[in-house]
Amino acid sequence: MPRNHRLGVPALIVTALYAAALVITAALALTSGDIAPLWRLTVFAPVEEAVEATPQNVATMLLIGAPWACALWTCLRGPRTGTPPEPTTKDRRLRLALYAAAAAWLLHPIAPGWPWWAVALDSLLMLAVVLLFAPLLGDGLELPVVAQIAGVLAYGGGAVTAVTDELGVDLGLLSPLFALGQLVWMVLVLRAQRWDGRWPFVTYLYGITSLVLPLLVLAVGWMLVDAGSLYYSLAAAAGVLMATWLAQSAHDLADPRNRPVAPVPLPGDPATP
Repeated sequence: MPRNHRLGVPALIVTALYAAALVITAALALTSGDIAPLWRLTVFAPVEEAVEATPQNVATMLLIGAPWACALWTCLRGPRTGTPPEPTTKDRRLRLALYAAAAAWLLHPIAPGWPWWAVALDSLLMLAVVLLFAPLLGDGLELPVVAQIAGVLAYGGGAVTAVTDELGVDLGLLSPLFALGQLVWMVLVLRAQRWDGRWPFVTYLYGITSLVLPLLVLAVGWMLVDAGSLYYSLAAAAGVLMATWLAQSAHDLADPRNRPVAPVPLPGDPATP
């Protein structure tokens, strides 16, 4: 399977090393009580609170590591091998935006304390995805005007929020409105992507999971963990699946299997040379 992708072997090596490190540090935490190595591999920060190496906490950190391992494999492996279809300008622009946004989603949780301008840049990259996705989906995107407005509201609002937070300005009820815009945009785009032959069903599943899992973690995650940092890291790891969906969507646009299907001639049509 790794050789089915352009960078499959390097991606598999990196993912396997990360997974092995998770298993080794988890065993170390359970046997010696030293939770710091596993914490650094999952929370990506020094241990700043009293967290015991209980089976529950170790299992939670392994849960945090699982989406990261999935993201490493999916994002790094690249498109499938073979001659890709001839890309259009729309394809190239959207792929570039998808890869840039995926990289930002992966870097954000492991680089705590991002400056406000980096958070704004992250939102602007997603705004570019919003603006470039709709023309490529074409008629398959239902309510295209609603989708565009919702996406611009969500990620344009995210950039505005980054600036106003830096200035100490409270946007009040606008923040939930931005979150609602993101939800509406994702639902409409995923619905269109589901029936578009350029994206397989697994890519659609990545998108659905990236939409549902963070909400589920925020709702019930507090019952799984007894440390605040683990709770927020579990939610961040669920959000990393968004990067997986973005990267896989970009890979699929260069999939050699995406070939235009020649129309079947109707009876009575003149034969083409």
